[in-house]
Amino acid sequence: MRYKLLQEGDIQVCVIRHPRTFLSKILTSKFLRRKHFFPFSFVFLQPTGYMENSISYSAIEDVQLLSWENAPKYCLQLTIPGGTVLLQAANSYLRDQWFHSLQWKKKIYKYKKVLSNPSRWEVVLKEIRTLVDMALTSPLQDDSIHQAPLEIVSKLLSENNNLTTQDHESIIVAIAPLLENNHPPPDLCEFFCKHCRERPRSMVVIEVFTPVVQRILKHNMDFGKCPRLRLFTQEYILSLNELNAGMEVVKKFIHSMHGPTGQCPHPRVLPNLVAVCLAAIYSCYEEFINSRDNSPSLKEIRNGCQQQCDRKPNLPLRLLHTSPDLVSQEATLTESRLKPVIVTSNEIHVEVERNNTANQKMTASVGNDSEPNLIDCLMVSPTCSTMSIELSAQADRILGCYVEILKMLSDYDDWRPALASLLQPIPFPKEALAHEKFTKELKYVIQRFAEDPRQEVHSCLLSVRAGKDGWFQLYSPGGVACDDDGELFASMVHILMGSCYKTKKFLLSLAENKLGPCMLLALRGNQTMVEILCLMLEYNIIDNNDTQLQIISTLESTDVGKRMYEQLCERQRELKELQRKGGPTRLTLPSKSTDADLARLLSSGSFGNLENLSLAFTNVTSACAEHLIKLPSLKQLNLWSTQFGDAGLRLLSEHLTMLQVLNLCETPVTDAGLLALSSMKSLCSLNMNSTKLSADTYEDLKAKLPNLKEVDVRYTEAW
Repeated sequence: MRYKLLQEGDIQVCVIRHPRTFLSKILTSKFLRRKHFFPFSFVFLQPTGYMENSISYSAIEDVQLLSWENAPKYCLQLTIPGGTVLLQAANSYLRDQWFHSLQWKKKIYKYKKVLSNPSRWEVVLKEIRTLVDMALTSPLQDDSIHQAPLEIVSKLLSENNNLTTQDHESIIVAIAPLLENNHPPPDLCEFFCKHCRERPRSMVVIEVFTPVVQRILKHNMDFGKCPRLRLFTQEYILSLNELNAGMEVVKKFIHSMHGPTGQCPHPRVLPNLVAVCLAAIYSCYEEFINSRDNSPSLKEIRNGCQQQCDRKPNLPLRLLHTSPDLVSQEATLTESRLKPVIVTSNEIHVEVERNNTANQKMTASVGNDSEPNLIDCLMVSPTCSTMSIELSAQADRILGCYVEILKMLSDYDDWRPALASLLQPIPFPKEALAHEKFTKELKYVIQRFAEDPRQEVHSCLLSVRAGKDGWFQLYSPGGVACDDDGELFASMVHILMGSCYKTKKFLLSLAENKLGPCMLLALRGNQTMVEILCLMLEYNIIDNNDTQLQIISTLESTDVGKRMYEQLCERQRELKELQRKGGPTRLTLPSKSTDADLARLLSSGSFGNLENLSLAFTNVTSACAEHLIKLPSLKQLNLWSTQFGDAGLRLLSEHLTMLQVLNLCETPVTDAGLLALSSMKSLCSLNMNSTKLSADTYEDLKAKLPNLKEVDVRYTEAW
């Protein structure tokens, strides 16, 4: 039978005068004087009256179940110097619980005393094994049953630093059974880290530490509260990388954490692995991070890095190794060219090339109010044109190992959405983003995000909030991480355009910031960029006539561009015919009509006067939105009981801003699409009956739609 370890105040005390005499008196708590370090307080009676003295565990000579003839039921007998204490419980279970708890406390006190002053390590090791066996066989169920022996051993190791490697391994093997269901204490984690660093090829690492680390990754909830657990996990993975098979062993370990199925059964594994990777990567650049001066925030990383800012960061020489030669070189920036300078900070070397071109760029940018970009942030001097970071051999191995782990994590389909979300805020130091090797290796992970068709994955390529750059900006042409001719950029644009609900806004952003790279890639025959340029012309994104002519010339320079531009011209002629004044003002499609039927109907004549369109009880979907947005006079739209979803709703909200009446009753729209309606300021009637509308979204729409007068939210959460 299993018992719970007793806590303070759980025992009612029965007081006696003689070992074989039982007094039926239960003392109330006011007689008890509790000490914070004693879970129990016992009161015993002498001829002169009551005495309130706590009994220490060291004073308990023996604990026995009361067994003499006609003895009171459910009693324990405690033998102490000068007397005996009887404890009576309400039942046999409670009596046994007290008995095992007191025995446990008494033995733990004994082992603390024995192991606090070790003399012969053979005896100490034997006592540790006995202690572990006692914890494993105890009928008590409590976290402290296993944690107390671990803390005793942890204290023993921290106070004795002269142990041999063999002693270390013997102790680790002895306490291994306790680690199967318990996290090691902080001091013990420090001891394990030391062993991983000093003996990475030891069999103890594989046989004993592996299940411990697996348990940490599966069950740990917050490394912030237990940083040494994270450090131990980090050192363990590095020790695996030191084996002959290297990353193959690490890969097998990651696979064992994921499991053989397509879905990892442990939700904490991925966040914990990512936390370990981020901390390890940060440690590679930590010394350089600590030595930087006037450090800007990551917000200052601007895409393109094509313009220099007028901000001139001070040369952080006092935080590195101050050199008169460097100071003199800083004072002679007007010279035509200076020799490359190596600035060394222990294990980190920053090579800076200064030349006249950089001086001219900086001079030309005086008075510019643009924000400083990443290159400006990391320059040792404002006149630096290139910057490379060289890590030590050890830091380089750590970086390579943990970036490779991020690659492995991105290969699992079920982990990729959560991984993309965790990496979306770019949780890496600026020094890492300026390090060519790091960004080149991490490119594989970003490529995996760009290839994933799920919106929750590839949408994480964009910035986490407005005014902050994302991976899309960093890996686009001119970005600090871009090392190709725009292949990754084209891949990201292609996947984002397929699902981005802010299509027009996205095109505006590309036209303002990346029009040059788009035109260059289109000139080289990239089909995605050709489509982008055609959409810019179709949506009238470009206002400048010269730029429009340049785009047209670019499109006509390739076969694919010429073909798509001709199709665009044909669509524009059809659009003019569609929007020409005339045709009906009201139109209702028959039930069971499809998207193709609607497209065929709208291409048959002019609908410039169409104000009221009913698609109720048809089979249209979000795909018909691209036809609906071409109706210039549309004011009322009925989509009752259709399959029109969030994607179509987002497109309507961007183009049909003059819509006044919208019926979405019994459609599959959710909060994700309904929130986009906040931009349709002309809406005065909105039916969201039987949709997945939430109360918060409803309140948000009411606040942002001032003209909204008629609303139907029956059979929704907001009802």
